[in-house]
Parts: sequence; structure tokens; C-alpha cells
Amino acid sequence: MSDDRPPDAWEPHERRIWEAYRRGEWCDDVPEVRAEVLRWLLVAAPPPVRGCLARLRLRGAHIVGTLDLAEAEVQCAIRLWSCRLDGAPRFDGGRFGALELRDCALPGLTAVGARVGQECVIAGCVIDGTLALRSLSVGTRLSLDRSRVVVPDGQAAVDAQSLAVEEDFSAAEMECTGPVYLNSSRVQDALDFRGARIRGERTCLQAPELSVGGGLHLDRGFVSDGGINLYGASIGGSLHLEDSTLTGTGEKRGQPALQLLCATVGGDIQAGRGLVVRGCVDLRDTTVRGSVVLKRARLHQPAGTALKAQRLHVGGNFSCREGFVSQGLVDIRDARVGGSVLFEGAELTGPAGTALRANGIEVGAEFNCCDGLTAHGRISLSNITVRARLCFEGALFDVPSGKHALVCRRSTAAELELSPREAPVGVVDLSHTRVGVLRDDPGTWPQALLLEGFLYDSVHPVLPAERRLPWLDREPTGFAPQPYEQLAVNYQQHGRDADARTVLLAKQRRVRRTLAWPARAWSILQDVTVGYGYRPLRAVGLLAAFFAIGTAVFATWPPAPTGEGKPPDFQPAIYTLDLLLPVVDFGQERAFSPHGGMQWIVVVLVSAGWLLATTAAAGANRVLRRT
Repeated sequence: MSDDRPPDAWEPHERRIWEAYRRGEWCDDVPEVRAEVLRWLLVAAPPPVRGCLARLRLRGAHIVGTLDLAEAEVQCAIRLWSCRLDGAPRFDGGRFGALELRDCALPGLTAVGARVGQECVIAGCVIDGTLALRSLSVGTRLSLDRSRVVVPDGQAAVDAQSLAVEEDFSAAEMECTGPVYLNSSRVQDALDFRGARIRGERTCLQAPELSVGGGLHLDRGFVSDGGINLYGASIGGSLHLEDSTLTGTGEKRGQPALQLLCATVGGDIQAGRGLVVRGCVDLRDTTVRGSVVLKRARLHQPAGTALKAQRLHVGGNFSCREGFVSQGLVDIRDARVGGSVLFEGAELTGPAGTALRANGIEVGAEFNCCDGLTAHGRISLSNITVRARLCFEGALFDVPSGKHALVCRRSTAAELELSPREAPVGVVDLSHTRVGVLRDDPGTWPQALLLEGFLYDSVHPVLPAERRLPWLDREPTGFAPQPYEQLAVNYQQHGRDADARTVLLAKQRRVRRTLAWPARAWSILQDVTVGYGYRPLRAVGLLAAFFAIGTAVFATWPPAPTGEGKPPDFQPAIYTLDLLLPVVDFGQERAFSPHGGMQWIVVVLVSAGWLLATTAAAGANRVLRRT
């Protein structure tokens, strides 16, 4: 037998495959061929016809037996189209130029540790067994498009751990009845599961430490029945989840519908427009250099946390707007967002009374919970930093009376817009928060408002003190003086001294309700006489009245001189001043002494002088200490 002739024992149709191989032509008129013939042809590698490129191109054949090319080295391309294989082909440890199986039916395939120099295509095939591709190395692209892998329960559909693909890996519209394993795999360009449907008992896509140089596409009708584990993954491009349905089994490790912990995404997470998640989305400790877009997504985890994004780092925006719905807690505590956090038009429903928890978050631009946001539960924003506007304009807080609707303690924002759609019946807590500008609407002031330690530079709209004071008297825990002092300072800084005095006077009257009766009586006296020092003209008027009355009385009934010698000339006005003004001594009071009923006049004037003078001094001291 020469190298350019097939073995004599081969059947005529097998000889036709020999000739087609040497010419590199398609052979599609062979109904059946033995697997050992193909192995002999590929391993022995007869020389090509001069001017032709040798390759195996077989279409529509029934391959009898098992095609065993384990540890073989085949330089030519192997292309099998619409073939039916009796046994699961074996390519383990082999080296191949190109490998292509299209629209074939086979009971499985193993290519563990194999190397394919060019493309590896297993597309449109029906595989009744595991597709074992562990440690497979592909020089260009790998395609599993439209293939259907059916395995018994508990077995892997695709086992491609430690896979290495130098270009794209596409599994668009693939269907698997078992999980897909891509642990520690590396794809140089994009990884595409568009329209794929994967089912697993617990996890359907297991890809921790996955490395993708381009984007990861789990969109355009992608369906997962089981968790997706991308723990520690590195995605150079964007993660696409539009128009996909993800289903998880719980919140613990391995159970979330999408688990993207400690991962890095070089582009965006595009997860809006038709994304439906039944289970938990876990983005904790992940870094996204672009934006996270969840607008119009629907998350359903009513018994727990729908979105876990604690310590998430986002370079752009975190967008949950335009129809975003979460049946479950949205938890973004301690996240870092370089752009804006956007919840406009979202609907949040949380278990245990909390819909949104964002304590400790830092936002480089705006934090918008406005324009139709509906929160069925508490919004918790304590210890946050917002470098631009924190907005609740048009938001609806749906919480029962007495429960917290908004908790924003110890936070900082350049501007706070607090004008919800309706006045909250729950408690709004702004204690120890610092904002530059506060904008609110008197028609939507909450029924209960905690303002202890709340600081602001300006308030809009600018209202007279009488209209702004009811805003301060909504403290559910009792009287707090600091909010009154802060409002007074704000009025003073904007040149509205009369309004500032009105606020401080209201504060003293509010303090009076907390005093015991003796102190309360003294407080009433200060209020009536000098308005706690904020109405000093009252004391001046009373002193002037007592001065006029005393002068008239003593001019009509002058007191008799005391002692021996010639007394000084009696001056009724100076004598009255001597009685009214404590400490001051003009000498008239010592030189003259009233008798009879005039002594009671002196007692009244001296008492009034002491009371008015000390009350005015206390009020003046209070003003000086405040200013």
C-alpha cells in the first residue's frame, strides 16, 4: 500500500472519504463510516493532492464506534457537519489545528487538556452527556452556539474549568439541563451567553475567578434556573444582563441568583430593560469602573435582601430609576459612587420595615430619591456623604405612623431637597446632619421630625418666623433647644434679626413648659416684662411709667428730710430714680424719708426697680451669650 492509497480493507465509501480528505473537499455522500477509519486517516495523515490542503470535511454521516483521538497530534482541520456519533469522541490531551462540529448528535465529548490552534466550534449540536473541556486551550475562538446539552440530575452539562480562549467564547442560545463550570477560566475577548438557557440544582453557572478581557453577555433572553457564581471574576468590558431572567435559591453563598463578590468590571453593569431576578443579587466588595445601570429591572426577594451591594465601588452612576422595582431590601451600605445614585421613579418594598439601606455611602454627585420614588418601608441614610444634592422631591414614604420613614443621621450634603409627594406620617430623622441648603415645602412637612444637631446655611423658601416655627415643634421625643438656636442663627446670618428674636423668644416659652412651678413663675415674669431680653423696650416702658408716677406723687407729697443740719434741695425726679435704680446712689434716698402711706409707694418703686433691672440684666446676658 502506498501513502496515496487507502488500505485495501476499506469499503468504497470509506475510500471516497480518503480522496476527499487529500483534496480538502466536503464528503457528503457517505451514509456511514467507522470511527477507526477516521482515526487512521487523521493520525496517518496521507499526503494531500498537489496544490490542495488536506483536511477532514464530513457531512451527514453516521460515525460508528468511538472517535478516539486522545493525545493525537492532528495538524489539519476536522469539520463534522450534521453527523451522528455513536460514541462520545475523545480529544483529551491532543493537539489539533481546528475542530468543528456543527448540528451533530453525540452522547458527550471530552477534550480535557487538548489544544486547538485555531477555532473550536461545537455549534447546534445535541449532546446527551457532559461536554468535558477542562484545561482546553483554543488559539482563536470557541463556539457552543445553539447546542443543547442534556445530562442526568447531578451531572455537569459543560465542565470547562481552567479553559483558555485567545479570542471570543460564544455560547449564544445554548441550552443545558445541568450546570456550566468555568472556574478559573480565561477568555481573552468577549464571553457570550446571549439567549442561553441553563438549569442547575443549585448553581447553573459556576465561574469563580473567571477572567474575561472583553464583555460578559448574559442578556437577550438569557435564562438561568439556579445561581450564577462570579466570585472574584475579572471582566475587562461590561457585564450585560438586559432582557434576562435569573433565578436563585437563597442568599447564602452559592445561592444568590447572581453572585458577583470581590469582582472587577472594567466597563458597566448594564442590567436594566427587562431584567427579572427571582432571588438575591450580590455585588458586595466589587469594583465597577463604569456605571451600574438597573433601570427598569425587577428584583423579587420579598423575604430578604434583593440587592446586596455593600462596599461596592462604582466609578460612574448607580442607576435604579425609570421603573426599577425591588420586592426586598436594597442594601448599598458603605458603597463608593463617583457619579450619582439615582432612584427616580423606583418602587422599593422591604421586609422588616426597611426598603433602602445606604448607611455610610459616599456619592460624588447627586443622590436622588425623587420624581415618583415610592418606598414601602424605611429609607436609612445615616453617615452618608453627598457632594451635591440629596433629593426627595415628589417621593412617597409609605410607613405607618410612629415608624421611621427617613433616617438621615450624621450625614453631609451640599443641598437637601425635602418636599415629598405627601406629608409623611412616619418619623423623619435629620439629627446631627449638615447641609448647605435646605429646600422644603410647608405643605409636606412630616408629622414627626427630629432636628437635634441639624445644621444648615440657608433655608428655602424663606418664611417669616411665625410660619417656620411649627416646623420646629414636631419633635416626637420632646423639646430640643438646638433647632431653635440654629434657625435663629440662620435668620441672623441673612439679616433677619426680628425673625431671629422671635425664634429665640419661642424657644424660651417652649423651655418654660419643662420647668417646675417656681422657675416657671420667674420665666413668666421675664416673658411679660422684657420678653426674655428679646423685647427690651418693654422694660424701658415700664421703668418710664414708674418714673413718671413716682415723680408726680413725690412732687405732690414730698417726704420729710432726715437727720440734723440743712438737707439738700428735694428733687422728685432724682428721688424717684434713686428708688428705681439699684446700686445707683444720687443721695436723695438717704436725705429724705417718707411717712405713712407714702412708705408703701417707696416699697413698690424699689421692688419694681429691682425686678425690672435684674430681669433686663438676665435678658441682656442671655443675648450677649447667644451672640
